[in-house]
Amino acid sequence: MQIIDTPAVGYTIRNQRYINVTNRCTLRCAFCPKFNKVWEVKGHGLRMRSEPCVEEMIAAAGNPALWDEVVFCGLGEPTLRLDEVLQVAEAVRAAGARRVRINTDGLANLIHGKDVTPRFAGLIDALSVSLNGQDPAVYDVHCRPPQTGAWAAVLDFVRRARRHVPEVTLTAIDGLPGLDIVACECIARDLGVNFRRRVLDQVG
Repeated sequence: MQIIDTPAVGYTIRNQRYINVTNRCTLRCAFCPKFNKVWEVKGHGLRMRSEPCVEEMIAAAGNPALWDEVVFCGLGEPTLRLDEVLQVAEAVRAAGARRVRINTDGLANLIHGKDVTPRFAGLIDALSVSLNGQDPAVYDVHCRPPQTGAWAAVLDFVRRARRHVPEVTLTAIDGLPGLDIVACECIARDLGVNFRRRVLDQVG
């Protein structure tokens, strides 16, 4: 199967195949490269003229069995297009994907106005959820959510998601001013999920 790389719908880092779903986002994170006019990650240009359809995303995955995992990511929030993401997840799993992951800011339930986490069951193997603040004040400074209650919504999303997704990992970026990485790790432990420390300005 041919792999589509232009526009930047699919891109490879290590042996992981990333699917660039949207440039739209539910946050306006101050540290996000695109807000500094940088749309490139590891040499892959991720700014899209239009959002890819389901068929384009499936084609961009290539042969899913070749990759360690297929990851929905990019410089936007994949769950804004949840229906399409889950359709692609179902297709790549049927085609032999070893693992399917979504990188998310954890605001899907808040944005969609309902608990969407049961829809992940059987389709999504892992979630990486960004929590860049140990409390609402620090989170709001760095992530600049347009809606109130975002920090608490992320924690609630994680609690619900772990019932339906085998592996949930909370992440935080070490190096953000005022962010307590140890406190963020404690939050993950209290929620019963994994934790991964990320490093400021290291994307991908």
